[in-house]
Amino acid sequence: MKLKICGMKFLENIEAIAKLKPDYLGFIFYKKSARFFDGIIPKLPSNIKKVGVFVDSSPSEIIMIANNYNLDVVQLHGNESEKFILELHKSATLNAEKHFEIWKVFSVDDTFNFHQLKPFENRVSKFLFDTKGKQPGGNGFTFDWNALNEYPSTKPFILSGGIGLDELKNIEKFSKLDVSKYCYAIDVNSKFEIEPGLKSSVKLEEFKNKLEQWTCY
Repeated sequence: MKLKICGMKFLENIEAIAKLKPDYLGFIFYKKSARFFDGIIPKLPSNIKKVGVFVDSSPSEIIMIANNYNLDVVQLHGNESEKFILELHKSATLNAEKHFEIWKVFSVDDTFNFHQLKPFENRVSKFLFDTKGKQPGGNGFTFDWNALNEYPSTKPFILSGGIGLDELKNIEKFSKLDVSKYCYAIDVNSKFEIEPGLKSSVKLEEFKNKLEQWTCY
């Protein structure tokens, strides 16, 4: 399992967290978010990939921001349809300065229907499962991961939603389920914050070290 740290915002904090060598750093380009990013991303080690999080943005806006920040991944966290993703692929082919992966987010609760993944199966690189709540993301609590036992795909997915130090034991239990072989990464955000966008490097280092102790990281 790889590690993605999302909701980065402040320059010096980005530099500090990058020293922990996560696999991905996420930047939220959604103006209604308390973690909205419009700053400068410092030069990062080549093995840390940059993820841009978008909520119902237009393809042209996504391409512009992806080019400006040299993004490796575009994470779609809104109500983007299969048709929208096809349009984004076409626009990227014509206008993107580099190839980027597309991840589609689905918000999960106890009524979630996994059949809705099927139209996206061949359109995106990975799925991301977050907790369904009042906000598009960063709601601060987990969903019941047992729901993923119904996962009908072999496409890699990212596990997100309210994950903090208290969830390490649950991650260990989850890693023993058959479905965990498709879990590509763990995505963390609000549970490691001092304030929105400002992450605790001490807590993140502890989480990362413990995660590495018992996963094929």
